[in-house]
Amino acid sequence: MIQRYLARISGPLLDRIDLHIQVPAVRYKELAQEEAGEDSAGIRGRILAAREEQFRRLAPFGLYCNAQMTPRTLRRFCKLDAESEKQMENAITKLGLSARAYDRILKVSRTIADLLGNEKIQACHVSEAIQYRTLDRAYWQFTSKARGSCCFKCSCGSWSPR
Repeated sequence: MIQRYLARISGPLLDRIDLHIQVPAVRYKELAQEEAGEDSAGIRGRILAAREEQFRRLAPFGLYCNAQMTPRTLRRFCKLDAESEKQMENAITKLGLSARAYDRILKVSRTIADLLGNEKIQACHVSEAIQYRTLDRAYWQFTSKARGSCCFKCSCGSWSPR
């Protein structure tokens, strides 16, 4: 049923959506546990700090957030190391992602790094951003059985869905 619905959404439309996230049902044990997650004030603080950093970085270009970055600012502020470049190459070739998706992944990677207070984009940020492109057509065709629901913690400390 989902496959039929997704087949009606055009690739160019999907390219314009930055984050594609599956939200699974929450298990009872997870709801009932008393362990508290990060409070809203902490999350708000990280978001405000990231937004301030984005504004500081992009204001000289007349921009205020990563989503507005132009190709010129992308090249300047979203430099990738060799490991990140390899991940992007694999994503583009194996998942059939478009040039627009490439730019979106760079912007989201930069935002993830900002939220974690990292000056440079790391491979784990790129990996997480690539995972947010799950609705891209080639992904659905390529990994219809390979999707999992577990998570892992990368070396930079961010949580990424697998």
